[in-house]
Amino acid sequence: MKIQTSTMRYAGHDKLDITVKSGNGVFAPTWDMVMGHKEGRISNEEYTDKYIGMMMLSWQRHQADWLWLLKQEVVTLCCYCPAGNFCHRHILKQLLEKACEVHGVEFVDGGEV
Repeated sequence: MKIQTSTMRYAGHDKLDITVKSGNGVFAPTWDMVMGHKEGRISNEEYTDKYIGMMMLSWQRHQADWLWLLKQEVVTLCCYCPAGNFCHRHILKQLLEKACEVHGVEFVDGGEV
């Protein structure tokens, strides 16, 4: 599976919106996390820890969604954060890389597109 990241401007058929505003809730952060980070109340490290915890719980509750995702040939994880900025789409890509390894799925890092 090839996993890419991009802003919401990306329009490819493989786009997966993972935003809290309009995206798939299985992979989205919370509003509290997003606003806390924007307002400087939550550091990158705190955000990362919270998001990973959320995704571990998400895996338990929505495993079928995660396994479906691992079967896709190409997925582009999209968010509103500008390219080059800290963003949960990069954290999710790392988590998916680990999931691919565990499930014997070839992982290709497609970078930011």
